[in-house]
Amino acid sequence: MIGGGVIGLATAVELRRAGLEVAVIDKGEPGREASYAAGGMIADLDPSLPEILRPLAHASAALYPEFVHLLEDESGLKIDFRTQGTIAFVEHAVAEGAGVRALKPEQVHELEAAIRPPHDPAYFVRENAVDPRDLVAALLATLRYREVEFVTGSKAVEVLAENECAVGVRTERASYHAKAVVNCAGAWAAQIAPLAIPTRPVKGHMLSLVFTEAPAEPVLQHVVRSRWCYILPRSTGKYVVGSTVEPAGFDKSVNAYRVKRLQDAAIQLVPKFAEARIHEAWAGLRPGTPDNLPVIGEMSLRNYFACTGHYRDGILLAPASARAAAQLVQRKDCDWELAAFTPKRFNL
Repeated sequence: MIGGGVIGLATAVELRRAGLEVAVIDKGEPGREASYAAGGMIADLDPSLPEILRPLAHASAALYPEFVHLLEDESGLKIDFRTQGTIAFVEHAVAEGAGVRALKPEQVHELEAAIRPPHDPAYFVRENAVDPRDLVAALLATLRYREVEFVTGSKAVEVLAENECAVGVRTERASYHAKAVVNCAGAWAAQIAPLAIPTRPVKGHMLSLVFTEAPAEPVLQHVVRSRWCYILPRSTGKYVVGSTVEPAGFDKSVNAYRVKRLQDAAIQLVPKFAEARIHEAWAGLRPGTPDNLPVIGEMSLRNYFACTGHYRDGILLAPASARAAAQLVQRKDCDWELAAFTPKRFNL
């Protein structure tokens, strides 16, 4: 397994549960890149989600309660998994349906008194949310409990092949034999020879807000999403605000101006946040692809699989993508149609 983000770790858990021996190779500390920086919306009903991705997204969202329960059970750790739903303000009206209903301004106020509603149409969306840092910690603890080997601090540079079949991975320091290789390296997947998966880094700034003196009641219970920012309440009393979308290469430096813009957007939506302070600000690199769809499937090199390029939806798609990748590795029929995500669309 190349890559120790949420996709790689979840796939490793699936493979280990199936009885396979697994090693995770990561260039740094597992779980510290895009997964650590993510917000955690399980937004399978977001109207901006590509239509072709919706079936996999809905399936993954449906898997989440069991996914979280099993990880908590095996790891002994608590995952902040919230089921209160989302209040979404969207630029254009969307159709109501399963899990989506329109809200009048007074209904928004009844759900969340602290919100100052913008003029955009408002909807209640039946979606969940998870703290990605909790999720990563539980995945890592589960894998250690299951005695998965970790190779860290050494970048994978090449998938080794014999007779047009993957047989291992070469890192900057050593080579490792394997009967199958899964590339879950995110924004860095393109740097691994011989088949360059066309992922690219897309930078996103985030911040978290806290109150010096905690209010008697949480300021927000629901996730709030608008075209200016989104806000995720955590059970710890923090409020995570995101996110920018920037083509900045592999630069993860934090820009104070962009952080201030996000803070101002959060205050505009929830004026009470003017009394909060910034607890943390950070930037992460999402793995984008040319068509903004993930790359999931076997490559032209037999026993070399891709499960990467999830762009802004890595947390959302983790349970289903991991299960799909594990089924592919085991030569089992996949639970979902993956033709739209095949590496072959990029001649890989």
